[in-house]
Amino acid sequence: MTNHLNSINGPADLKKLERAQLPELADEIRQAILTKVTAAGGHFGPNLGVVEATIALHYVFDSPNDKIVWDVSHQSYPHKILTGRKEAFLDPAHYHDVTGYTHPSESEHDHFVVGHTGTSISMAVGLAKGRDLNGRDENVIAFIGDGSLSEGEALEGLDNAGAMDTNLIIVLNDNEWSIAENHGGMYEGLAELRATNGASERNMFRDFGLDYRYVADGNDTAALVEVFEQVRGIDHPVVVHIHTDKGRGSAWAEENKEAGHWRLPEAVAKQLEAAGEVESVDSVTVDFLENKMKADPTVVAITAATAGSGFPRDFRERVGRQFVDVGIAEQHAIAFASGIGKAGGKPVVEMYSTFMQRAYDQLQQDLALQGNPATIIMMSMGAIAPTDNTHSGMYGIAMANTIPGLTGLAPATREEYLAMLDWSIDRANRPVVIAQPGSLYSEADLVAALGGPVAEAREGFFDEKDLSYRTIASGSKVAILALGDFLGLGVRVRAELKEKLGVDATLIDPRMFSAVDAKALDALRDKHTVAVTLEDGLLTGGFGREVAAHFAADKSMTVLNYGADKEFNDCVPADELFHRYRLEPETIAEDVRLAL
Repeated sequence: MTNHLNSINGPADLKKLERAQLPELADEIRQAILTKVTAAGGHFGPNLGVVEATIALHYVFDSPNDKIVWDVSHQSYPHKILTGRKEAFLDPAHYHDVTGYTHPSESEHDHFVVGHTGTSISMAVGLAKGRDLNGRDENVIAFIGDGSLSEGEALEGLDNAGAMDTNLIIVLNDNEWSIAENHGGMYEGLAELRATNGASERNMFRDFGLDYRYVADGNDTAALVEVFEQVRGIDHPVVVHIHTDKGRGSAWAEENKEAGHWRLPEAVAKQLEAAGEVESVDSVTVDFLENKMKADPTVVAITAATAGSGFPRDFRERVGRQFVDVGIAEQHAIAFASGIGKAGGKPVVEMYSTFMQRAYDQLQQDLALQGNPATIIMMSMGAIAPTDNTHSGMYGIAMANTIPGLTGLAPATREEYLAMLDWSIDRANRPVVIAQPGSLYSEADLVAALGGPVAEAREGFFDEKDLSYRTIASGSKVAILALGDFLGLGVRVRAELKEKLGVDATLIDPRMFSAVDAKALDALRDKHTVAVTLEDGLLTGGFGREVAAHFAADKSMTVLNYGADKEFNDCVPADELFHRYRLEPETIAEDVRLAL
């Protein structure tokens, strides 16, 4: 059995192989990816589908002098293997040595830190312009998937590229999928191009003013090498459209292209399977919405190409026209929801906060400024959590908090979450952002953690009069305001203060972050001298700083804010982050002791 991979430590070694040996190398790389991702988790289908294309790119072009820009970069594993990082895919001891995306700190062959979609063409256009301004002549290649074409930035980049008269190569990796199926009119045109071997007159790329080539089998290294050699050194922009097979080499991923987009480590997957059906925040959300939809045909769920993350396939099939996947088009999703609300519908948009950042202007201008009713479920993926620096959820609350006209809610318990959804959809008549809780912490869990009843016991209702803080436990000297998911931390901090300082602290569930409850805060002055705010997100622009501003002129009240610093974190362990930000009951108790 051949083992070409042993001798490849960079693109220069790859070029020493005969063309006939490239398919054998593809098999080795694919097996390495299959083995690693099965064991350690990661993006699966996207990487398996582009092995041959990646080999051909590095075989023909001269990276890093020639610049290859990977869109999203969740398909960059083969690229990493060929550019000196193969041990991270061959040796389990090094599985976590590299990130899941391109990262210039790892290699000179990576040019951008990328994790969001639709960016490659714009970045490549910029690289080409910078190259020309400096009088150089390297090739610039953008590698983008068909799903990413629906992102507005990608279309803006194509439009700009069409006006250029210099070298720019756009490789369109068409596997007929985003995470789930592609949605949008342009995909009918791509289907025609595939069906006509690229000959259809319905060609959006030529309409943009771009040259165009088509490769019917994008997993054929010989065909790919041939077309890349044709366009190498080209003096004008060209699109090389290749048709590939997402999940190629894994029978499961080929059969389950949506589920196979990303997979958990095998050991974790087996643990979850052994645990059986477990109620999750997603399943609770879906059940609630489906019941709403059955009772009210004007309720519609909207996602932007992350359907599999929150709305499973069986739900989408059952609710039919009451579910819309707009594709990778976050800006459109928010404006679309605003239009539905204006027309009398009840839109519910579910979106990860890291992707919602891309629609900030639409949240402000197209939704909040208009005052149209819409429910935005903001998923965090864990806020202060060990995520990639391109996928952090810790900016979500601070982002929404800056926009007037948005009512921002942060439920702390399962019952609050469902009651807030009910209120927002049926009675709020305004744009509402709900920070989806990361766990199903219930009212019963809260009572058990407190060791006694809740001061303001609720049955989970939430209505206009409930846009106020809720007191969980009454006390004195110290008030703990624990927002959303951090209510559990607030319970632990309260217990620590009782044990270490003998302080019976007041514990408050603020429930909203878009405004302070001035009445509740003013009422604290009589019996409290220290206020502690806890939030699972960024301190800058966050909830806690608003509380601190309220007490700014009051010298008798000390406010201690706890949350994340304004910085980029890349896969930092959660324990390390909590320690860095002093989000530990013992540390907070010591800070309170000094403040008292």
